[in-house]
Amino acid sequence: MSFHFSLQMDLDKNGLTASNKSREDDERAGAEIVYGSEECHRQSVELLVELGFPRGVMPLQDLVECGRVRKTGFVWMKQKAPYEHFFVETNTRVSYATEVTAYVEKFKMKKMTGVKSKQVFLWVPIVEMSIEDFATHKIHFKTPIGIGKSFPIKSFMTENEKQKYLEKANE
Repeated sequence: MSFHFSLQMDLDKNGLTASNKSREDDERAGAEIVYGSEECHRQSVELLVELGFPRGVMPLQDLVECGRVRKTGFVWMKQKAPYEHFFVETNTRVSYATEVTAYVEKFKMKKMTGVKSKQVFLWVPIVEMSIEDFATHKIHFKTPIGIGKSFPIKSFMTENEKQKYLEKANE
């Protein structure tokens, strides 16, 4: 006796089923949305600063759309194409999908999608980044199975941020 099971899904042009699209619409209901590279870049940097992260921690390129639902903390950033960045100070390669999403709160981005870090020969999804103890000056990144790694905050700072950080440390 054999069984045959077939599942047919109607996908739209973005590869979303009707139920996925409905959930996405629900997540984005009431969002503040901006379009265009300059405006999206400005908004994404403002968000990182507001959350307490250094400006260089998410170096997205050619942003076309950014949105934020303040009520739920849901944010998204869309780029024209996926982007890979090598962080020299952490010796880490990170891949950013065309769309990066997260739920945000002060010092934390959780339930992240669209971000992967290359570890040895594998791309590992990053689902959370946080600054849990500001006194340690480290950002902690977590994978879906809860394993994580911490790096110094200054590893992700822009040159201007590093300058101010060093000036403050020398006071």
